[in-house]
Amino acid sequence: MSTPDPTWNVADAPPRQTDTRPVGEWVTSRPPMAYVYGVGRDGEKLGALARSATGVDGHAVATVAAGGLVALVSAVPADAFDESALPHRLGDLTRLEELARAHHAVVDAAFSEAVFLPLRLATVYLDEPRVADMLLEHRDRFAPLLAWLDGHVELGVKVHVDPAAAAAQATPAQSAEPPTPSPGRAYLQQRRQKRHSTEALYRAAATVADEVTHAARTLATAAVVHRPQQGELSGRREANIANHAYLVPADAEERFRQAVHAATRPAAGVQVEVTGPWAPYSFATPAPNPPADGAPR
Repeated sequence: MSTPDPTWNVADAPPRQTDTRPVGEWVTSRPPMAYVYGVGRDGEKLGALARSATGVDGHAVATVAAGGLVALVSAVPADAFDESALPHRLGDLTRLEELARAHHAVVDAAFSEAVFLPLRLATVYLDEPRVADMLLEHRDRFAPLLAWLDGHVELGVKVHVDPAAAAAQATPAQSAEPPTPSPGRAYLQQRRQKRHSTEALYRAAATVADEVTHAARTLATAAVVHRPQQGELSGRREANIANHAYLVPADAEERFRQAVHAATRPAAGVQVEVTGPWAPYSFATPAPNPPADGAPR
């Protein structure tokens, strides 16, 4: 989640924080690029945040203002963030996680202070004047979106299934079948029982997901259906079968949580998780398409 006043003009930007790299690196490296975290309206609050925030790779955070909008940015080395270097970084899971954590830390800090529109991870412009141009060009798109998001938070609702938990609570009739003389038949019976148990579990989970979704939508301004998270992305051993995001009025957050939990029908092996509040990542439009002369990459 070193900095000028939030009303500064891009052309009058003061010098950046002193760089600790050897002098030789300054001679060979290109001018820094502008990494953009997101866009807001409140220059005073975002400017104060920028003065104390640290961005990707430890770089200072600054503001670029234009057209009544403010972008939070960091000056980053072109050698590490241009179109030839960035794909390698995004393909390295360790470095990608570091980048994502730093990006989200700045976004979350900004969102805690003011309505803030996050831009996608690794949105990089050639320089800060191009960031200002982008704010002016897309003001008619950003301003209404920021007004719509004002006073809202994003909450996530995920439904997980745990086949192991369901199997552990199987009825005696399911778990205590009489022995069979044939090992082959016993194996087939076990496979059949497991398949039936799994099918019943997923039917129950689908019912829970439908009921929870209905309850959540009654209090949400908008909703987005994401693909279920699997493996390491989910952070859980259970299988994620539903992964929805809801834009909820901030003053209705607790009622939303209560409604979701009240609609969660008890079912062995089915779990419902409410996450957040988050900055409205799921409801932010993508950054503008990059023109050939170097807008977002």
